[in-house]
Amino acid sequence: MRKQRPVKDSFVIMTELVLPNDTNTLNNLMGGRMMHLMDIAAAIAAQKHSNRIVVTASVDNVSFRDAIRLGNVVTLQAQVTRAFSSSMEVHIDVWAEDIPSGTKMKTNEAFFTFVAVDQSGRPIDVPEAVPETPEEIQLYEGALRRRQLRLVLGGRMKPADATELKAFFDIE
Repeated sequence: MRKQRPVKDSFVIMTELVLPNDTNTLNNLMGGRMMHLMDIAAAIAAQKHSNRIVVTASVDNVSFRDAIRLGNVVTLQAQVTRAFSSSMEVHIDVWAEDIPSGTKMKTNEAFFTFVAVDQSGRPIDVPEAVPETPEEIQLYEGALRRRQLRLVLGGRMKPADATELKAFFDIE
């Protein structure tokens, strides 16, 4: 039987200040810099869950809703949503805060997938993720569909074998 770990134990909060070196010519945080920060926060969450070295396996649709401006405080929140045998899906929310104006808005969201590896770089089993809150359960339940979509789009699963996706779209 696989070891179990509550998903809340993987929760990570990371905070950064947007400085001039992080911005483009419009004084907005560069998308690549945002992806870098998201990858770090998500990797820490996956490491906390697995207690192993992890490598990034995939990044799902990263949505850039609003620009993050020079001087904003960026807060990233990451947490494992579900663990498979050696892979883990991590959900990341990003918030931008303009402290002088007192405004805070959600600017980015994404799902990253990490694989736990041993010292030789070979995949290694991870604990099962146990959701507890309604939001954790909702993310957990959707993770299998998102995983199958990633595998189909990556050419690692035939669409006909994606049972969760077919059920979601009511396709037989």
